[in-house]
Amino acid sequence: MPGRHAIIRTCATGERPMTLGESDGALVSIAEAFDLPGRVRSLEPLGSGNVNESFVVVCDGPPVQRFVLQRLNRRVFARPDLVMANILALGDHVERRLAQGGSPLGERRWEVPRVVRCRADQRPWVEREDGFWRLITFVESSRSFDLVTSAEQAREVGAGLGLFHHLISDLSPERLADTLEGFHITPRYLEQYDTVLADAGAAAGSDVSHCRAFVEERRGFASVLEVARASGRLRLRPIHGDPKVSNVMLETGSGRAVALVDLDTVKPGLIHYDIGDCLRSCCNPLGEETADFEAVRFDVDLCRAVLGGYLSAASGFLTEADYDHLYAAIRLISFELGLRFFTDHLAGNVYFRTERPDHNLQRALVQFRLTASIEAQERSILAVIDELRAGGAGAP
Repeated sequence: MPGRHAIIRTCATGERPMTLGESDGALVSIAEAFDLPGRVRSLEPLGSGNVNESFVVVCDGPPVQRFVLQRLNRRVFARPDLVMANILALGDHVERRLAQGGSPLGERRWEVPRVVRCRADQRPWVEREDGFWRLITFVESSRSFDLVTSAEQAREVGAGLGLFHHLISDLSPERLADTLEGFHITPRYLEQYDTVLADAGAAAGSDVSHCRAFVEERRGFASVLEVARASGRLRLRPIHGDPKVSNVMLETGSGRAVALVDLDTVKPGLIHYDIGDCLRSCCNPLGEETADFEAVRFDVDLCRAVLGGYLSAASGFLTEADYDHLYAAIRLISFELGLRFFTDHLAGNVYFRTERPDHNLQRALVQFRLTASIEAQERSILAVIDELRAGGAGAP
């Protein structure tokens, strides 16, 4: 989930931020170290991400092409070389699958952002005094959204994640480095919470008390997916790691999913973390930043659309045990994110970027409210899963 609310470290990067005032010098020089097809025409900032600094590079063609220049945050990714090796391995694998007609969704556009190598030595990055830089291809004629606004859009987001998982389902997780150890391992987050809580003393307030009680009531549930993995019921596979709705690119015009971006978190893991995070992101119509947490709810109709889209592409490699743990994943990931927000609030807001002292507490209340809504609708969600499971989406 790095990005808008990165649940890895999103404080100061520890490196001086570049500015456009430097673009005629350092930034253009860095971009031109890569094997671009033409002269750099312009360079503009891209987005306001909390992890990496990003710029759009426009260069002459023909045709004129765009690329994304990024400086990786080495406080977050201690081994950026391994991050790049993962992205290269994934990109090569997906391109081979697509060339072999690997999509279960028929003829549709699908892209994976590709790494551009250096002109001089063919390395996939540039290191300068100010950081570790990479250049990747731009997914043209597409856009992303922060919130899902329709069932059709939700289905496409699910289809995008399903196709992504399908295309890498035969990529051995041993080929990928674990660049974020402990990421999405809920019991470890619970251990961190216990440590912070012990040092926090008697934090006051009814909302704090509510959150503490909420966590205690679900403490035994935190290990449900890891226990299933340890017993062999679930297995490690390649995962995206951060498939929130804004990381699924939808094609302008058709509205079809055409790519998943922000591949820095690709690593071995449980696909249930991806599925749960995608549903957590898509099925909360009010979004993560709402102040009206009492009105937060999990939309089961959107859940049906997302899962339907996902299974249209991914059902071929899912096992019975995978289906058995879908509800647990949906419930767990919203709880996990709430736990992380609450832990950071108790720690003094050192992990997530915040705008006010109670910001992480509010975020935690939203996620816990979403978790409670999921729990209250357990039967309905299980009915959706059973319906889709019976509709030809069983394991081979």
